[in-house]
Formats: sequence, C-alpha cells, structure tokens
Amino acid sequence: MELDRAAFEELVERALDDIPDELASLVRNVVVLVEDEPPDGEPDDLLGLYDGIALTDRNDIMMGGMELPDRIFIFRNPLLDFCEDEAHLTEEVRITVVHEIAHHFGIDDDRLHELGYA
Repeated sequence: MELDRAAFEELVERALDDIPDELASLVRNVVVLVEDEPPDGEPDDLLGLYDGIALTDRNDIMMGGMELPDRIFIFRNPLLDFCEDEAHLTEEVRITVVHEIAHHFGIDDDRLHELGYA
C-alpha cells in the first residue's frame, strides 16, 4: 500500500494520542521517530524497535539526569508492505506503538504475544 510520510506520521501521532493518560504520564525521556527502513543488520520486515533501558532495569545511579532519551522507531515501509489498506495500517501502527512503549516498561515479547501486541 502507499501512504506519504506526513500521513503516516499522523497515524503514529494518533496512536500515541490514544495511549491512556495514566500510562502516557509514566513514559519518561522517550522520543518516537519514524524511519523508512530498519537499520542494517535488522530484519527487513521489522515494524518497530525500542532502543533504550527499560524502566524496570534503571536505577538512580545510572539515571543522573544527563542521559540521552530512549528511542522508539516505527518503520514506515515494512508497515506499508505488511498492510492491505489504511484501516489495517492504522491498527498495525497502533499495535506497533503500544508494543514498543511496552518494552520501555520492561514487558518482553513473550508477554506481548500473550496480550495480543506482537
């Protein structure tokens, strides 16, 4: 399917806006970025990636206030290739955003599969 970058980024923004405020308020020092393709060395069909230290793995010593933000990447082209239409894309973007934010909270892939966010 085809969708220009601006429209795709709007889907990501909507997915972020749909996260309940109680949960969103707990997300700390994270930036969400849209990239066209996964980085070299990653599977070509990777939809998203969390790059950071999960909240469950942080401690006060390592988090002294000067750390760079964790990064969540949402990969546009693999998502476009995976989806048949805009409704499917909207749902997959939502699932991918929730999946990667869950990694920020220390939830692993096995548990996300159980919860339907894989």
